[in-house]
Amino acid sequence: MDIFRNRNFSIMFSGRILTNIGDSLYAVAAMWLVYDLGGSTLFTGLAGFLSIIPRIIQIFSGPLIDRLPVRGILVFTQLFQGVVLLIVPIAYYFDFLTVGLVLTITPILSTCNMWVYPAQLSALPKILDKKLLTQGNSLFSIAYQGIDVACNAISGVLIVAIGAVSLYFWNAIGFFIGALLFTQIRMPSRTADINKDGHTNLSQNSTASAIRDFKTRYLSDMKDGIRTLVATPLSRLLFGIIMVNAAGGATFTVLPAFSDSMGGAGIYGLLLMAQALGSLVGAVAAPYLKLERISLGALYSGAFMICGIAWGVCVFIPWPWLTILVYGLSWVPGGITNVIINTVIQKGVPAKNLGSVFAAATGLSGIASPAGSLIGGALGLWIGGNGVILWCGIAIFLVSVYWRLDPVSRRLPASDQVDETVFGYGTTVENTASSVI
Repeated sequence: MDIFRNRNFSIMFSGRILTNIGDSLYAVAAMWLVYDLGGSTLFTGLAGFLSIIPRIIQIFSGPLIDRLPVRGILVFTQLFQGVVLLIVPIAYYFDFLTVGLVLTITPILSTCNMWVYPAQLSALPKILDKKLLTQGNSLFSIAYQGIDVACNAISGVLIVAIGAVSLYFWNAIGFFIGALLFTQIRMPSRTADINKDGHTNLSQNSTASAIRDFKTRYLSDMKDGIRTLVATPLSRLLFGIIMVNAAGGATFTVLPAFSDSMGGAGIYGLLLMAQALGSLVGAVAAPYLKLERISLGALYSGAFMICGIAWGVCVFIPWPWLTILVYGLSWVPGGITNVIINTVIQKGVPAKNLGSVFAAATGLSGIASPAGSLIGGALGLWIGGNGVILWCGIAIFLVSVYWRLDPVSRRLPASDQVDETVFGYGTTVENTASSVI
């Protein structure tokens, strides 16, 4: 494929695969270890809350992502995660591993991930031609979901065979290797802060003045990222995604208990594998379905109507294999829309603002997930995992109906009609695709 002739893309893609292996195995190991040590959905709910709450903090990281070197962000976060992950096997070896310790390091690891993925997504338009963006986003999604499929397929077996603690150790090794790979990225030096005379702003201003200028630009960029999502027609989609993410957080919380009632860790791994496989199928199919020609409102409404129905139906199926299949199919629409919306943002936002917008998108869309995790964990004690998943499916279905009836959602353009004017940047905004990180 021509896209892999791009050295930076090939390195970033390979590094994404390695780090996704660590993320996928860690996600399974963490939730099962917390459930095993705590023995209650309240603890898994708290774990889900702590793993997702850093998404809100991510809103503030966007302007920094736009200014810091991509390579530095990726290398440092991978090294740091590797070191933190080693705490669990060390604690186990010296016999002081507790559910509290696992819960403590969970938000630390999640905070690192809040820097990695926006940095990678904001870098794509700076290393790829626009005509390759949909393909690049699809490949990134395929890598993410494909690794989830592979890891989730064996995670249940690995937990039984070597234990969740050992998975932490091997995750750490994966992050160290990923950091080494990311050191090979070579990107053009940034020029955004260089003036017409060729001197940096810092050399012409005092340190105090430079700091004040940085704060002003930081706040301005952060506001621009948030404005793109909440003060444009895209806010209608954001509102619905907040509700969908709340349902996702609740479902993820009760999934260990739901799996335990059907057979244990093996079923848990298979459900996670089906979830990842469904998203992978959607990501692979997206570039070939010509969905760029369908308006965003209609696309999201139809996709999540299917998702909500399948999500709710799966809890009534008496056969575990069919439950796993239907649950996996419910994630196909999400895989499709993730590829499309990333391409929409990359087309409609100037390159210099992409880090801020992607960070704001992840942060704002994930606001409800921590609350969903806590509520799901509490409700799991009352109505059980089946009941929580059923009501989550109903909630997603109602969101799709809202998108179908809302006139603003119906007027959203198709992906292939998006340019910078859609988000109010206008034609005078300079596209700084060549002045990168």
